[in-house]
Formats: sequence, C-alpha cells, structure tokens
Amino acid sequence: MKKSKCAEQPKKRTSIGGQALIEGIMMMGPDRIATVVKKLDGSHVVREEEYVPLSKRLWLARVPFLRGIFAFGSSLANGTRQLMWSADQVEFEETEPSKFDQWVERKFGMKKAEKVLTSIALVLGVLMPIGLFILLPTVLASLVPFPENLWWLRSLCEGVLRLVIFIGFLFATSLMKDMRRTYSYHGAEHKSIHCYESGEELTVENVRRHTRRHPRCGTSFLFVVMIISILTFSFIRVDNTWLRLALRLVLLPVVVNVSYEANRLVGRYDNWLTKALRAPGVALQGLTTREPDDEMIEVAIDALTRVIPKETDADKW
Repeated sequence: MKKSKCAEQPKKRTSIGGQALIEGIMMMGPDRIATVVKKLDGSHVVREEEYVPLSKRLWLARVPFLRGIFAFGSSLANGTRQLMWSADQVEFEETEPSKFDQWVERKFGMKKAEKVLTSIALVLGVLMPIGLFILLPTVLASLVPFPENLWWLRSLCEGVLRLVIFIGFLFATSLMKDMRRTYSYHGAEHKSIHCYESGEELTVENVRRHTRRHPRCGTSFLFVVMIISILTFSFIRVDNTWLRLALRLVLLPVVVNVSYEANRLVGRYDNWLTKALRAPGVALQGLTTREPDDEMIEVAIDALTRVIPKETDADKW
C-alpha cells in the first residue's frame, strides 16, 4: 500500500522523463539531457548536453491538439541520437565472432558496417510499429468477410487484432534475455523519478522502495494510442482495403495528438476517472519494466541528478 501511495500521490509531478537504453539510461529535463551507460567494470560513461525544447522554438509546438505530434517527433529524434551514442559505449564480454560478423568485416569493414546496420535498425524501429500495430490489423481484418449491414464488425475486429498484436509483442519481448535487462533499466528509471517526485533523497535504498510503474510512461502512451485509434477508425466506413490503409496513415497524426492530450490529462490529476483511464497502461508496464539491481538504480540516479533544474518549479508538469 505504501508503494501505491507514493506512486499515486506524489508531492510534485515532474516533466523530467527518461528512456532505457542498452546498459544505460537517458534522462531529459527542461533544459538538459544526460545519458549514462554502465561499463563492464561498473564505472559510468556520461554524455551531457544543453537542451532547448521544441515548444520554446516553435509556436505550433505549444498549440493543444497540435503539440502532440511535435513532442512525439522531438522525443523520437532525441531518443534515437542518445541510443546511437550509447550503443557505441556499451562493452561486451569477448566472444568468438560469428561467421556473419567475419564476412561483414571482410566485405565492408566493421566500422562502416556498424553504422549502416545501426541506421537500418533505427529506420525499422520507426516503421515497424506503424506496420505492425496500425497497418497489419487493417490487412488481416480485410481478409474476413462481413455482411454489409454489419460493417462495424470489421472495425471491431481490427481493433481487437490491434490490441492482441500489441500486447503479444510486449509479452514476446519480455521473454528475451537482453530485453529483460533493458526493461530492468526501464524499471530503475521509473523508480528514481517516483523517488524524486516524492521529495526523498535520491539514494539506492530510497529508490528501491518505490514502484516500477509510472502513469506518464511511453508504454501507457502507446496503449492510449491503440485505444484512440480504435475509437477514431470505428466511426469511418471505408470498404476498399488500400483506401483504409491510406486513411490510417493520414489519421495517425490526429490519433497521436489526441493521445498526447489524453496522456497529459490522466497524468496530471488523481481521481477515480483518471485512475481508471490510466490503469490498463500502468498494468501493461508489468511486461515492459522489471525490478532493477543496485547498479542499474545507480545509473538512473546519476542520469536523473544531472538534469534536475536549479529552479524548483522549472520542471513542474
């Protein structure tokens, strides 16, 4: 009960957010970004940089129901940059290179090949969620014949498929050994932010007592996107599959903007309605977060401490 109270009734709500990386964490404050990666010997390699939010540089990024797509794009761009940097810092135990690695090194040179493969992976990282969670359910639902007078069943079927694929994907990744470590860093990120929001000193002991689930998490945001997309697409009747696919892509910015505003709303207030709305997304974090070890918590504290602003209310949510 104590953990739940800390999570649901913080002394403050911070705009500071983070992202779990491979053996590291990125934290973004109102004016700084800090990325901390753990080396094999337990030491930390740190990257810090000044950050000016897009909302301070572009007036459109401050307009409700437009700012969501800008915030999402900016977050994706910053997260990708930090991910690429952190990937270069990670150390792995020495192992015998695979035949594929040896072929790539002979053919292209390892440095060039790493850059190309990383770029391809990042592009796929953007395109895959759109294809897997938005377009694939539309294609699968179009394969099922529905009576014309029950056209709404197609939208319902598509929505159910979208949720099943999304939850199934999260479950599958939670079973992967490497992803479990990343999810542990994700848990450390959430715990440290909870500790900071509660007004406690950022120590390993204090951070560990807090819940690893946070209402203002990317997992919750993605779940809201799923729900908003189901509601949005359900009111539009289009029988042609290609037109349906095109319409999904055209309406995607609208879905992201509405989801962003909804996520801000449920993350800002604590009442029976907001708790009910964020409950499914928080529950899904049981798949995308795991309990971290002390070294992971130390990484989270290190990153978080570096982005806390000097002015008390500068990071107020």
